[in-house]
Amino acid sequence: MNQDTWTAVDNYFTNLLAPSDSALDRTLQASDVAGLPSHQVTANQGKLLQILAQMQGARNILEIGTLGGYSTIWLARALPPDGRVVTLEVNPQHGAIATQNIAQANLSDQVEIRIGSATDSLAALVAEQAGPFDLIFIDADKPNNPVYFDWSLKLSRPGTVIVGDNVVRDGAVVDSNSADPKVQGVRRFCELIAADSRLSATAIQTVGSKGYDGFAIARVNAL
Repeated sequence: MNQDTWTAVDNYFTNLLAPSDSALDRTLQASDVAGLPSHQVTANQGKLLQILAQMQGARNILEIGTLGGYSTIWLARALPPDGRVVTLEVNPQHGAIATQNIAQANLSDQVEIRIGSATDSLAALVAEQAGPFDLIFIDADKPNNPVYFDWSLKLSRPGTVIVGDNVVRDGAVVDSNSADPKVQGVRRFCELIAADSRLSATAIQTVGSKGYDGFAIARVNAL
């Protein structure tokens, strides 16, 4: 098994089960032209987020890390007409591209993009009593994952689902001595989840067109 095989399998399942459309294609193209890093989820991962939100019956979704809005579109498409996604992005350029992409997908009425430090935006959401959110997707700077997790709990309710992306780090997550702050961030994130008796959680390893990684998923059982 190698990267070529993983990519071919990803393409097979994407074409079969999560085909793209003009809005998603334009989002990827616009993000690429603008020079945004290619950190967005894959199509089949986006479809997974959409299905999780639909299974959850989500009406309020929080996304930490917008980038070009690709995963935002997948999430927003899971919403009922009166649902909303609040998505947080630190980079104004990324936010501007995401705003255009979301508008082209005809989802502007359901998506609110907040620009600035995610920590500041999360604190503002708590102060505004903007929660609780039904689904929270954490896909931003990994060293701050523990901070985002703490704020996410403040914006949750019993039944909220929290998904953290990119927790495997090519297997480096097992290295407790890693000097990589991203590795230490996801390790602490997972350890906090494991230590919290109010949650039930697991983590899944994945391989695909973006290599070897995985995600953690937790359900808030009580607060």
